[in-house]
Amino acid sequence: METIRNDSEDRRNGIEAAEQADWDAILRGDPAASAAAPLYAPMLSAQAASGFVLGRIAQTLDGRIATASGASFWISGPQDILHTHRLRALSDAIVVGAGTIAADNPLLTTRACAGPSPVRVILDTQRRLPADRRVFEGGPTTLLMVDAKLQGPDRIGTAEVVGLPRASGGGLDLETLLATLASRGLRRVFVEGGGLTVSRFLAAGLLDRLHVTIAPLLLGEGIPAFTLPGCASPQDGMRLEWTPHRLGCDLLLDIPINRTRPPACQ
Repeated sequence: METIRNDSEDRRNGIEAAEQADWDAILRGDPAASAAAPLYAPMLSAQAASGFVLGRIAQTLDGRIATASGASFWISGPQDILHTHRLRALSDAIVVGAGTIAADNPLLTTRACAGPSPVRVILDTQRRLPADRRVFEGGPTTLLMVDAKLQGPDRIGTAEVVGLPRASGGGLDLETLLATLASRGLRRVFVEGGGLTVSRFLAAGLLDRLHVTIAPLLLGEGIPAFTLPGCASPQDGMRLEWTPHRLGCDLLLDIPINRTRPPACQ
């Protein structure tokens, strides 16, 4: 397959601008900017050598990220959407699963705030996404990660196709994914969704931090936020610490994970 060009210099310039001169611009429009800044400090202070991976979930009060049919626009409010765009602006790469691309057809660009759009990384193990998705029609650099054993062209639209080994538990090998991104200078990684993709990073012990936004909304049924192995008792679960932040009508929980795996995934 085709060699992917290294975007590290362009992205590093963008990140330095976000960290320095443009940081005030990224927070523009938020009357509580000083209160919001701690949400981004761990990503800004992360050492490039070790990398940083942040997972993100927006869910209802009853733990759903979408209706049973897959509809998710909009579970969270405008302040949470702004927060998501800020995280994109501060990231080298944004990782999204094929299910999110199929259901929502997002652009995954930075539009609600100042700052550069990240490299878009789409996980499509079985290579099932059609070429008419918007991420394949131009814009920022896009990488489509697929099972290396599958045959196919080296590009889908404007996206470059990269083969990765599969993980034993399903999906792609995420450690290899992060190593592949790091080799291209993409070390600040934002795992935006969906729930299955974030859950796989969590189960593999590859998240440094997790942002969970809870919207004051009840769906009754739908797609769950997390998909993880079950525990025999509450004592066997993964008990977390968090810092709450108010985002308009929503509640955001900033959770340090420090690459810890849930006990049931050990």
